[in-house]
Amino acid sequence: MARKNAKSRGASNKGMNKNGAKNEGHETTQKSKSQYRDGGFSAARWLGEEQPKRVTQGKLPLPGTVHVPPVSDEAQKKHSGGSKSFVQAVNRPVDSMKDMPTDLLGRKYETFPAPKPLDHHGPARIIAMCNQKGGVGKTTSSINIGGALSQYGRRVLIVDFDPQGAASVGLGINANTVDATIYNALFDSSLDVHDVVQHTDFENLDIIPANIDLSAAEVQLVTEVGRERILASVLEGVRDEYDVIIIDCQPSLGLLTVNALAAADGVIIPVAAEFFALRGVALLMQSIEKVRSRINPQLEVYGVLVTMYTATLHCEEVLQRIYEAFQDRVFHSVISRSIKLPDSNVAAAPITIYAPNHKTAKEYRETARELIARGIVD
Repeated sequence: MARKNAKSRGASNKGMNKNGAKNEGHETTQKSKSQYRDGGFSAARWLGEEQPKRVTQGKLPLPGTVHVPPVSDEAQKKHSGGSKSFVQAVNRPVDSMKDMPTDLLGRKYETFPAPKPLDHHGPARIIAMCNQKGGVGKTTSSINIGGALSQYGRRVLIVDFDPQGAASVGLGINANTVDATIYNALFDSSLDVHDVVQHTDFENLDIIPANIDLSAAEVQLVTEVGRERILASVLEGVRDEYDVIIIDCQPSLGLLTVNALAAADGVIIPVAAEFFALRGVALLMQSIEKVRSRINPQLEVYGVLVTMYTATLHCEEVLQRIYEAFQDRVFHSVISRSIKLPDSNVAAAPITIYAPNHKTAKEYRETARELIARGIVD
């Protein structure tokens, strides 16, 4: 009975301080939490204006583009206190329906046209898909950009340069049962690289597979003559037969990655829209600069591809940091996080073929069209 009465007293004293006075701070805290939960103290909410409307990825405009209604003159006078910076901060330009929308850099978003078919093939542009951070979408992007380009009539060769062999599995190749892999091509000069290339079930899409044997290459390369250029010499044998060669790099900055950078014309850096994915990009840029200055002067950074995007505040903040760091080298297309991507990996097919009408498939096709429109791929 005493326990029940104590419980009742506790319920009746909720929101009261120890002196019996009404606990106004409690209500204020609850109100503050509610405000943050409803969208925070944005300028539009504070000024009593309509909340910004966010548009999801896959529809114009890009994620991060926010339609903000202009602040009225009365509201400016009431809250600015004569501060010009305040007026500039809240009175941002608004995307009109007649104009093309813009991304966080203010760039006009382009829907790149479907490319024209080629009348000849080769020599290939070699692209290294590189980031020493694991789990950022290197393999997934290699497979799906390659799949999209192959559907546009480009002959694509994917080089699985990761001992985990995920790209091989993702395209239906069992690298443990084939006669030769990229490891054999690196160290057996008598082996014809054509004997290593595996044709997939998809037109215009081939792969040089890899398996766990490649993990021993880091040690063996140390004693090789011209060790940084071995992959480049291997790929010269097939370069004229493809329009693009995509090297799926391992998540490290070792000799294998240096080989990939030495062989490549340019680098695409997939970066997940997560804080940890940003931390190692500066180190990667230093490595790219060293390879450019010492081994491969023609090496370019083609762009940063944002992956695993979701409509959250954290992703928006990371996206803003990426734009600030890389400016116009960020691809217009942003790849959303989707369960369809691992589903397509299980099905051993690019998502552009497995689920061609899915939003993420459209994003990868848009990336492929951007590569062609920018002249990175013919």
